[in-house]
Amino acid sequence: MSGSRSKGVVAAGHRLTAEAAANALREGGTAIDAAIAGLAMACLCEPVLCSPGGGGFATVRDGGTGEISVIDFFPQTPLVHRQPGEKGVNEILVDFGTATQAFHIGPATSAAPGFCAGLQKLHGMGARLSLGELFQPAADAARAGITITPYQNFLCKIVAPILTATADAARLFAPGGCIVEPGTTFHNPGLADALEIIAAGAPGRNQVTDVAIAAQQADGNLTSADFNAYEAMERKPISLELAGATVHMNPLPAASGTLIAHSLSHLEGADPVNIARALLATSQARRAAEGDLTKLNQVPMRQKGTTHLSIIDADGTACAVTVSNGEGNGELVGPFGFMLNNILGEEDVNTHGTENWPVNTRLSSMMCPTLIEQPDGSLIALGSGGSNRIRSAIFQVLAALCLRNEGLTDAIVAARLHIEGGHLDFEDQFDGASADQLRLLCPDHRAWPEPNMFFGGVHAAMQDRDGNLSGVGDSRRDGIALLAD
Repeated sequence: MSGSRSKGVVAAGHRLTAEAAANALREGGTAIDAAIAGLAMACLCEPVLCSPGGGGFATVRDGGTGEISVIDFFPQTPLVHRQPGEKGVNEILVDFGTATQAFHIGPATSAAPGFCAGLQKLHGMGARLSLGELFQPAADAARAGITITPYQNFLCKIVAPILTATADAARLFAPGGCIVEPGTTFHNPGLADALEIIAAGAPGRNQVTDVAIAAQQADGNLTSADFNAYEAMERKPISLELAGATVHMNPLPAASGTLIAHSLSHLEGADPVNIARALLATSQARRAAEGDLTKLNQVPMRQKGTTHLSIIDADGTACAVTVSNGEGNGELVGPFGFMLNNILGEEDVNTHGTENWPVNTRLSSMMCPTLIEQPDGSLIALGSGGSNRIRSAIFQVLAALCLRNEGLTDAIVAARLHIEGGHLDFEDQFDGASADQLRLLCPDHRAWPEPNMFFGGVHAAMQDRDGNLSGVGDSRRDGIALLAD
Protein backbone atom coordinates (compact mmCIF):
# COMPACT_ATOMS: atom_id res chain seq x y z
CA MET A 1 0.00 0.00 0.00
CA SER A 2 1.61 3.23 -1.15
CA GLY A 3 0.82 6.66 -2.55
CA SER A 4 2.63 9.81 -3.62
CA ARG A 5 -0.08 12.44 -3.10
CA SER A 6 -1.44 11.38 0.25
CA LYS A 7 -1.70 13.60 3.31
CA GLY A 8 -0.27 10.82 5.41
CA VAL A 9 -0.15 7.10 6.13
CA VAL A 10 -1.38 5.14 9.16
CA ALA A 11 -0.68 1.58 10.32
CA ALA A 12 -2.64 0.22 13.28
CA GLY A 13 -4.18 -2.86 14.86
CA HIS A 14 -7.83 -2.21 13.91
CA ARG A 15 -9.49 -0.74 10.82
CA LEU A 16 -11.52 1.75 12.87
CA THR A 17 -8.40 2.94 14.70
CA ALA A 18 -6.63 3.48 11.38
CA GLU A 19 -9.66 5.16 9.79
CA ALA A 20 -10.02 7.62 12.66
CA ALA A 21 -6.35 8.54 12.36
CA ALA A 22 -6.52 8.83 8.56
CA ASN A 23 -9.62 11.03 8.76
CA ALA A 24 -7.78 13.42 11.09
CA LEU A 25 -5.09 13.74 8.42
CA ARG A 26 -7.70 14.35 5.73
CA GLU A 27 -9.21 17.13 7.85
CA GLY A 28 -5.89 18.97 7.91
CA GLY A 29 -4.35 17.45 11.00
CA THR A 30 -0.76 16.37 11.49
CA ALA A 31 0.55 12.97 12.50
CA ILE A 32 0.04 14.16 16.08
CA ASP A 33 -3.67 14.80 15.47
CA ALA A 34 -3.94 11.42 13.78
CA ALA A 35 -2.34 9.62 16.73
CA ILE A 36 -4.72 11.25 19.21
CA ALA A 37 -7.82 10.48 17.11
CA GLY A 38 -6.65 6.92 16.57
CA LEU A 39 -6.00 6.33 20.27
CA ALA A 40 -9.43 7.68 21.22
CA MET A 41 -11.02 5.24 18.77
CA ALA A 42 -8.84 2.39 20.02
CA CYS A 43 -10.36 2.84 23.47
CA LEU A 44 -13.64 1.78 21.86
CA CYS A 45 -12.64 -0.86 19.32
CA GLU A 46 -9.58 -2.30 21.13
CA PRO A 47 -10.83 -2.14 24.75
CA VAL A 48 -8.64 -4.99 26.07
CA LEU A 49 -5.52 -3.12 24.92
CA CYS A 50 -6.30 0.60 25.12
CA SER A 51 -8.13 2.65 27.75
CA PRO A 52 -8.17 6.11 29.33
CA GLY A 53 -7.16 4.20 32.45
CA GLY A 54 -3.82 3.06 31.06
CA GLY A 55 -0.80 4.69 29.47
CA GLY A 56 2.01 4.33 26.98
CA PHE A 57 4.86 5.90 25.06
CA ALA A 58 5.15 7.97 21.87
CA THR A 59 8.25 8.65 19.78
CA VAL A 60 7.71 11.82 17.78
CA ARG A 61 9.56 13.55 14.96
CA ASP A 62 8.87 17.20 14.23
CA GLY A 63 8.59 17.54 10.45
CA GLY A 64 9.83 21.12 10.53
CA THR A 65 12.90 20.83 12.73
CA GLY A 66 13.66 17.12 12.55
CA GLU A 67 13.82 17.02 16.36
CA ILE A 68 12.91 13.68 17.90
CA SER A 69 11.60 13.13 21.41
CA VAL A 70 9.89 10.42 23.44
CA ILE A 71 6.78 11.11 25.52
CA ASP A 72 6.51 8.79 28.52
CA PHE A 73 2.90 8.69 29.72
CA PHE A 74 3.11 5.29 31.35
CA PRO A 75 1.45 4.59 34.74
CA GLN A 76 3.15 5.69 37.97
CA THR A 77 2.96 3.80 41.26
CA PRO A 78 0.91 5.56 43.95
CA LEU A 79 2.51 8.18 46.17
CA VAL A 80 1.80 6.26 49.37
CA HIS A 81 0.88 2.77 50.48
CA ARG A 82 -2.67 2.77 51.75
CA GLN A 83 -4.53 -0.05 53.45
CA PRO A 84 -7.12 -1.06 50.88
CA GLY A 85 -10.26 -2.88 51.96
CA GLU A 86 -10.86 -6.57 51.42
CA LYS A 87 -12.10 -6.00 47.85
CA GLY A 88 -8.88 -4.28 46.85
CA VAL A 89 -7.22 -7.30 45.25
CA ASN A 90 -8.87 -10.38 43.79
CA GLU A 91 -7.22 -13.33 42.06
CA ILE A 92 -8.76 -14.76 38.92
CA LEU A 93 -7.58 -17.47 36.52
CA VAL A 94 -7.28 -16.79 32.81
CA ASP A 95 -7.31 -19.78 30.45
CA PHE A 96 -4.92 -19.45 27.51
CA GLY A 97 -5.85 -22.88 26.13
CA THR A 98 -2.51 -24.57 26.76
CA ALA A 99 -2.18 -23.19 30.29
CA THR A 100 -3.91 -21.06 32.89
CA GLN A 101 -2.41 -18.02 34.59
CA ALA A 102 -3.39 -16.22 37.76
CA PHE A 103 -4.08 -12.49 37.45
CA HIS A 104 -4.82 -9.99 40.15
CA ILE A 105 -7.50 -7.38 39.66
CA GLY A 106 -9.42 -4.94 41.82
CA PRO A 107 -9.03 -1.27 42.79
CA ALA A 108 -5.74 -1.81 44.64
CA THR A 109 -4.04 -3.12 41.49
CA SER A 110 -4.25 0.23 39.67
CA ALA A 111 -1.34 2.61 39.22
CA ALA A 112 -1.89 6.26 38.33
CA PRO A 113 -2.92 6.34 34.65
CA GLY A 114 -1.14 8.56 32.15
CA PHE A 115 -3.25 8.15 29.01
CA CYS A 116 -5.08 11.48 29.17
CA ALA A 117 -2.01 13.43 30.28
CA GLY A 118 -0.07 11.85 27.43
CA LEU A 119 -2.64 12.83 24.80
CA GLN A 120 -2.73 16.37 26.17
CA LYS A 121 1.08 16.51 26.04
CA LEU A 122 1.06 15.25 22.46
CA HIS A 123 -1.62 17.76 21.54
CA GLY A 124 0.71 20.59 22.52
CA MET A 125 3.45 19.29 20.22
CA GLY A 126 1.89 20.31 16.93
CA ALA A 127 -1.77 19.34 16.77
CA ARG A 128 -3.96 21.55 14.59
CA LEU A 129 -7.40 20.25 15.56
CA SER A 130 -9.00 20.56 19.00
CA LEU A 131 -9.27 17.60 21.35
CA GLY A 132 -13.03 17.83 20.94
CA GLU A 133 -12.71 17.43 17.16
CA LEU A 134 -10.27 14.54 17.57
CA PHE A 135 -12.31 12.66 20.19
CA GLN A 136 -15.76 13.19 18.65
CA PRO A 137 -15.56 10.46 15.99
CA ALA A 138 -14.82 7.89 18.71
CA ALA A 139 -17.63 9.25 20.89
CA ASP A 140 -20.08 9.12 17.97
CA ALA A 141 -19.04 5.56 17.13
CA ALA A 142 -19.41 4.50 20.77
CA ARG A 143 -23.03 5.66 20.77
CA ALA A 144 -23.87 4.34 17.29
CA GLY A 145 -22.17 1.01 17.89
CA ILE A 146 -19.33 -0.84 16.17
CA THR A 147 -19.09 -4.38 14.81
CA ILE A 148 -16.98 -6.81 16.84
CA THR A 149 -14.17 -8.40 14.81
CA PRO A 150 -13.03 -12.02 15.28
CA TYR A 151 -9.67 -10.85 16.62
CA GLN A 152 -11.20 -8.55 19.22
CA ASN A 153 -13.63 -11.31 20.24
CA PHE A 154 -10.64 -13.61 20.68
CA LEU A 155 -8.88 -11.10 22.93
CA CYS A 156 -12.04 -10.50 24.96
CA LYS A 157 -12.58 -14.22 25.48
CA ILE A 158 -9.03 -14.70 26.76
CA VAL A 159 -9.62 -12.18 29.55
CA ALA A 160 -13.33 -12.90 29.98
CA PRO A 161 -12.95 -13.43 33.77
CA ILE A 162 -11.70 -9.82 34.01
CA LEU A 163 -14.33 -8.36 31.69
CA THR A 164 -17.06 -10.11 33.68
CA ALA A 165 -15.57 -9.71 37.17
CA THR A 166 -18.27 -7.23 38.23
CA ALA A 167 -21.92 -6.91 37.26
CA ASP A 168 -21.43 -3.53 35.55
CA ALA A 169 -18.53 -4.80 33.48
CA ALA A 170 -20.39 -7.96 32.52
CA ARG A 171 -23.39 -5.94 31.32
CA LEU A 172 -21.09 -3.98 29.01
CA PHE A 173 -18.82 -6.72 27.66
CA ALA A 174 -21.02 -9.80 28.02
CA PRO A 175 -24.64 -8.76 27.55
CA GLY A 176 -26.90 -11.76 27.98
CA GLY A 177 -24.10 -13.66 29.70
CA CYS A 178 -21.82 -14.15 26.66
CA ILE A 179 -18.74 -12.15 25.63
CA VAL A 180 -19.59 -9.99 22.63
CA GLU A 181 -19.48 -12.25 19.56
CA PRO A 182 -17.95 -11.50 16.15
CA GLY A 183 -20.37 -9.65 13.91
CA THR A 184 -22.47 -8.30 16.77
CA THR A 185 -22.84 -4.60 17.52
CA PHE A 186 -21.11 -3.18 20.58
CA HIS A 187 -22.31 0.08 22.13
CA ASN A 188 -20.45 2.02 24.82
CA PRO A 189 -22.25 5.32 25.47
CA GLY A 190 -20.47 5.68 28.80
CA LEU A 191 -17.11 5.85 27.05
CA ALA A 192 -18.57 8.47 24.70
CA ASP A 193 -19.49 10.60 27.71
CA ALA A 194 -16.01 10.14 29.19
CA LEU A 195 -14.25 11.18 25.99
CA GLU A 196 -16.36 14.31 25.65
CA ILE A 197 -15.77 15.30 29.27
CA ILE A 198 -12.02 14.75 28.97
CA ALA A 199 -11.84 16.74 25.72
CA ALA A 200 -13.83 19.66 27.12
CA GLY A 201 -11.92 20.00 30.39
CA ALA A 202 -8.60 21.50 31.34
CA PRO A 203 -5.62 19.14 31.80
CA GLY A 204 -5.83 17.16 35.03
CA ARG A 205 -8.93 16.78 37.16
CA ASN A 206 -12.42 16.49 35.70
CA GLN A 207 -15.64 14.61 36.36
CA VAL A 208 -14.17 11.36 35.04
CA THR A 209 -11.10 11.46 37.29
CA ASP A 210 -13.25 12.50 40.26
CA VAL A 211 -15.34 9.35 39.79
CA ALA A 212 -12.19 7.25 39.45
CA ILE A 213 -10.78 8.73 42.67
CA ALA A 214 -14.04 8.14 44.53
CA ALA A 215 -14.01 4.49 43.44
CA GLN A 216 -10.51 4.12 44.93
CA GLN A 217 -11.39 5.48 48.37
CA ALA A 218 -12.34 2.27 50.14
CA ASP A 219 -10.36 -0.40 48.32
CA GLY A 220 -7.64 1.27 46.23
CA ASN A 221 -4.30 3.03 46.64
CA LEU A 222 -4.82 6.05 44.41
CA THR A 223 -5.89 9.43 45.77
CA SER A 224 -6.48 12.84 44.27
CA ALA A 225 -2.81 13.59 44.96
CA ASP A 226 -1.76 10.86 42.52
CA PHE A 227 -3.89 12.29 39.73
CA ASN A 228 -2.78 15.84 40.49
CA ALA A 229 0.91 14.90 40.61
CA TYR A 230 1.02 12.83 37.43
CA GLU A 231 3.09 14.28 34.56
CA ALA A 232 3.74 13.04 31.06
CA MET A 233 7.52 13.21 30.71
CA GLU A 234 9.44 14.27 27.60
CA ARG A 235 12.66 12.30 27.25
CA LYS A 236 15.56 12.07 24.80
CA PRO A 237 15.47 8.84 22.81
CA ILE A 238 18.18 6.23 22.66
CA SER A 239 19.67 7.01 19.25
CA LEU A 240 22.16 4.67 17.62
CA GLU A 241 23.73 4.14 14.21
CA LEU A 242 22.92 0.94 12.32
CA ALA A 243 24.45 0.44 8.87
CA GLY A 244 24.21 4.17 8.15
CA ALA A 245 20.68 4.52 9.51
CA THR A 246 19.86 6.30 12.77
CA VAL A 247 17.46 4.40 15.01
CA HIS A 248 15.56 6.21 17.77
CA MET A 249 14.07 4.13 20.60
CA ASN A 250 12.46 4.32 24.02
CA PRO A 251 15.01 5.27 26.74
CA LEU A 252 15.19 4.40 30.43
CA PRO A 253 13.25 3.80 32.61
CA ALA A 254 11.66 1.68 29.85
CA ALA A 255 13.86 -1.36 29.26
CA SER A 256 13.06 -1.97 25.62
CA GLY A 257 15.53 0.36 23.89
CA THR A 258 18.37 -0.72 26.16
CA LEU A 259 17.68 -4.40 25.50
CA ILE A 260 17.38 -3.95 21.73
CA ALA A 261 20.61 -1.93 21.68
CA HIS A 262 22.31 -4.74 23.62
CA SER A 263 21.13 -7.31 21.07
CA LEU A 264 22.32 -5.15 18.18
CA SER A 265 25.74 -4.81 19.78
CA HIS A 266 26.03 -8.63 19.84
CA LEU A 267 24.80 -9.14 16.29
CA GLU A 268 27.46 -10.66 14.02
CA GLY A 269 25.20 -11.26 11.04
CA ALA A 270 21.58 -10.66 10.03
CA ASP A 271 20.73 -14.32 9.35
CA PRO A 272 18.30 -16.16 11.69
CA VAL A 273 20.99 -18.05 13.60
CA ASN A 274 23.05 -14.94 14.37
CA ILE A 275 19.86 -13.12 15.36
CA ALA A 276 19.11 -15.98 17.75
CA ARG A 277 22.64 -15.80 19.19
CA ALA A 278 22.28 -12.07 19.82
CA LEU A 279 18.90 -12.55 21.50
CA LEU A 280 20.34 -15.36 23.59
CA ALA A 281 23.18 -13.09 24.73
CA THR A 282 20.66 -10.44 25.78
CA SER A 283 18.52 -13.00 27.60
CA GLN A 284 21.55 -14.23 29.53
CA ALA A 285 22.73 -10.70 30.32
CA ARG A 286 19.27 -9.75 31.51
CA ARG A 287 19.21 -12.62 33.97
CA ALA A 288 22.71 -11.77 35.17
CA ALA A 289 21.72 -8.14 35.72
CA GLU A 290 19.40 -9.21 38.55
CA GLY A 291 17.25 -6.11 38.26
CA ASP A 292 19.96 -3.43 37.98
CA LEU A 293 18.86 -1.01 35.25
CA THR A 294 22.39 0.37 34.91
CA LYS A 295 23.15 -3.10 33.56
CA LEU A 296 19.84 -3.78 31.86
CA ASN A 297 16.69 -3.31 33.93
CA GLN A 298 15.74 -2.02 37.36
CA VAL A 299 12.14 -1.12 38.07
CA PRO A 300 8.93 -3.17 37.86
CA MET A 301 8.14 -3.91 34.24
CA ARG A 302 4.79 -4.00 32.49
CA GLN A 303 4.42 -6.93 30.11
CA LYS A 304 0.86 -7.59 28.95
CA GLY A 305 -1.72 -6.45 26.36
CA THR A 306 -0.55 -3.66 24.08
CA THR A 307 -1.48 -2.04 20.78
CA HIS A 308 0.43 0.25 18.45
CA LEU A 309 -0.09 3.00 15.84
CA SER A 310 2.46 4.38 13.36
CA ILE A 311 1.72 7.60 11.47
CA ILE A 312 3.73 9.80 9.10
CA ASP A 313 2.22 12.87 7.45
CA ALA A 314 3.20 14.49 4.17
CA ASP A 315 5.32 17.10 5.98
CA GLY A 316 7.51 14.46 7.61
CA THR A 317 6.04 14.66 11.10
CA ALA A 318 5.96 11.14 12.50
CA CYS A 319 4.41 9.57 15.58
CA ALA A 320 4.92 6.00 16.70
CA VAL A 321 2.82 5.31 19.79
CA THR A 322 2.28 2.17 21.87
CA VAL A 323 -0.27 1.90 24.70
CA SER A 324 -1.55 -0.59 27.25
CA ASN A 325 -4.09 -0.96 30.06
CA GLY A 326 -2.68 -4.16 31.50
CA GLU A 327 -5.82 -6.27 31.32
CA GLY A 328 -7.99 -3.82 33.28
CA ASN A 329 -8.75 -4.01 37.01
CA GLY A 330 -12.19 -5.57 36.52
CA GLU A 331 -14.22 -2.54 37.61
CA LEU A 332 -15.69 0.13 35.37
CA VAL A 333 -15.03 3.73 36.31
CA GLY A 334 -18.56 4.66 37.35
CA PRO A 335 -20.80 5.03 34.31
CA PHE A 336 -17.93 5.78 31.93
CA GLY A 337 -17.39 2.47 30.14
CA PHE A 338 -13.70 1.80 30.80
CA MET A 339 -11.47 0.28 33.48
CA LEU A 340 -8.37 1.55 35.21
CA ASN A 341 -5.26 -0.57 34.67
CA ASN A 342 -4.29 -3.52 36.89
CA ILE A 343 -0.56 -3.06 36.57
CA LEU A 344 0.24 -3.38 40.28
CA GLY A 345 -1.46 -6.78 40.24
CA GLU A 346 0.78 -8.44 37.69
CA GLU A 347 3.26 -10.59 39.58
CA ASP A 348 5.53 -11.11 36.58
CA VAL A 349 5.72 -7.33 36.29
CA ASN A 350 5.50 -6.08 39.82
CA THR A 351 7.73 -8.65 41.49
CA HIS A 352 7.41 -6.77 44.78
CA GLY A 353 3.81 -7.99 45.12
CA THR A 354 0.54 -6.12 45.39
CA GLU A 355 1.51 -4.61 48.76
CA ASN A 356 5.26 -3.91 48.52
CA TRP A 357 5.74 -1.93 45.32
CA PRO A 358 8.05 1.11 45.38
CA VAL A 359 6.07 4.32 45.80
CA ASN A 360 6.00 7.17 43.26
CA THR A 361 7.91 5.23 40.61
CA ARG A 362 7.42 5.39 36.85
CA LEU A 363 6.94 1.80 35.81
CA SER A 364 9.18 0.29 33.17
CA SER A 365 7.95 -1.40 30.02
CA MET A 366 9.00 -3.41 27.00
CA MET A 367 7.08 -1.06 24.70
CA CYS A 368 9.33 0.58 22.13
CA PRO A 369 7.81 2.96 19.56
CA THR A 370 10.68 3.43 17.12
CA LEU A 371 11.71 5.83 14.36
CA ILE A 372 14.34 5.08 11.69
CA GLU A 373 16.07 7.75 9.61
CA GLN A 374 17.72 5.95 6.70
CA PRO A 375 20.81 7.12 4.81
CA ASP A 376 18.82 7.92 1.66
CA GLY A 377 16.50 10.25 3.57
CA SER A 378 13.67 7.76 4.08
CA LEU A 379 11.78 7.82 7.37
CA ILE A 380 10.11 4.82 9.05
CA ALA A 381 7.86 4.75 12.10
CA LEU A 382 7.19 1.36 13.68
CA GLY A 383 6.35 -0.43 16.89
CA SER A 384 4.67 -3.53 18.22
CA GLY A 385 2.48 -5.05 20.86
CA GLY A 386 3.43 -8.41 22.28
CA SER A 387 4.69 -8.36 25.85
CA ASN A 388 8.34 -9.47 26.16
CA ARG A 389 8.35 -10.33 22.47
CA ILE A 390 8.23 -6.64 21.55
CA ARG A 391 11.99 -6.28 21.86
CA SER A 392 12.75 -9.31 19.68
CA ALA A 393 10.13 -8.36 17.06
CA ILE A 394 11.50 -4.84 16.66
CA PHE A 395 15.11 -6.08 16.77
CA GLN A 396 14.44 -8.51 13.91
CA VAL A 397 12.62 -5.93 11.78
CA LEU A 398 15.49 -3.47 12.33
CA ALA A 399 17.97 -6.11 11.20
CA ALA A 400 15.90 -6.87 8.09
CA LEU A 401 15.46 -3.20 7.13
CA CYS A 402 18.91 -1.86 7.92
CA LEU A 403 21.24 -4.83 7.51
CA ARG A 404 19.51 -7.01 4.91
CA ASN A 405 18.03 -4.00 3.06
CA GLU A 406 14.66 -5.70 2.78
CA GLY A 407 11.48 -3.85 1.89
CA LEU A 408 8.99 -2.93 4.58
CA THR A 409 6.52 -5.72 3.81
CA ASP A 410 9.18 -8.44 3.61
CA ALA A 411 10.78 -7.28 6.87
CA ILE A 412 7.47 -7.52 8.73
CA VAL A 413 6.20 -10.74 7.14
CA ALA A 414 9.47 -12.62 7.73
CA ALA A 415 9.45 -15.49 10.22
CA ARG A 416 10.33 -14.48 13.78
CA LEU A 417 11.89 -16.01 16.83
CA HIS A 418 12.13 -15.12 20.52
CA ILE A 419 14.41 -16.31 23.32
CA GLU A 420 13.50 -15.98 26.98
CA GLY A 421 15.47 -17.60 29.79
CA GLY A 422 17.27 -19.87 27.32
CA HIS A 423 14.01 -21.14 25.78
CA LEU A 424 13.55 -20.55 22.03
CA ASP A 425 10.21 -20.01 20.34
CA PHE A 426 10.26 -19.68 16.57
CA GLU A 427 7.88 -19.56 13.65
CA ASP A 428 8.73 -22.66 11.65
CA GLN A 429 9.01 -20.95 8.27
CA PHE A 430 12.81 -20.61 8.23
CA ASP A 431 14.74 -22.59 5.62
CA GLY A 432 15.63 -26.11 6.68
CA ALA A 433 19.30 -25.46 7.44
CA SER A 434 18.51 -22.41 9.60
CA ALA A 435 15.77 -24.25 11.47
CA ASP A 436 18.14 -27.13 12.19
CA GLN A 437 20.79 -24.76 13.51
CA LEU A 438 18.24 -22.98 15.69
CA ARG A 439 17.26 -26.29 17.26
CA LEU A 440 20.91 -27.11 17.95
CA LEU A 441 21.56 -23.67 19.44
CA CYS A 442 18.61 -23.97 21.84
CA PRO A 443 17.69 -27.58 22.63
CA ASP A 444 14.88 -26.14 24.77
CA HIS A 445 12.65 -24.87 21.98
CA ARG A 446 9.16 -24.80 20.53
CA ALA A 447 8.37 -24.52 16.82
CA TRP A 448 5.16 -22.71 15.88
CA PRO A 449 3.63 -24.11 12.67
CA GLU A 450 2.52 -20.70 11.36
CA PRO A 451 2.90 -16.97 12.14
CA ASN A 452 1.30 -16.11 15.47
CA MET A 453 0.37 -13.03 17.53
CA PHE A 454 2.72 -14.39 20.21
CA PHE A 455 5.58 -12.89 18.17
CA GLY A 456 4.16 -9.35 18.21
CA GLY A 457 2.52 -7.23 15.56
CA VAL A 458 4.82 -4.67 13.95
CA HIS A 459 2.74 -1.91 12.34
CA ALA A 460 4.90 0.44 10.26
CA ALA A 461 4.61 3.63 8.20
CA MET A 462 7.20 4.92 5.75
CA GLN A 463 8.04 8.06 3.79
CA ASP A 464 10.69 7.46 1.13
CA ARG A 465 13.29 9.97 -0.07
CA ASP A 466 10.90 11.22 -2.78
CA GLY A 467 8.07 11.82 -0.31
CA ASN A 468 6.07 8.73 -1.27
CA LEU A 469 4.14 7.23 1.64
CA SER A 470 3.46 3.57 2.38
CA GLY A 471 2.57 1.37 5.31
CA VAL A 472 2.22 -2.21 6.51
CA GLY A 473 -0.05 -3.62 9.20
CA ASP A 474 1.16 -6.90 10.68
CA SER A 475 -1.39 -9.65 10.03
CA ARG A 476 -0.28 -11.42 13.21
CA ARG A 477 -2.29 -8.80 15.12
CA ASP A 478 -5.00 -7.89 12.64
CA GLY A 479 -2.95 -4.97 11.35
CA ILE A 480 -3.99 -2.60 8.60
CA ALA A 481 -2.37 0.34 6.80
CA LEU A 482 -4.30 3.20 5.20
CA LEU A 483 -3.40 6.21 3.12
CA ALA A 484 -5.12 9.53 3.84
CA ASP A 485 -5.83 10.60 0.26
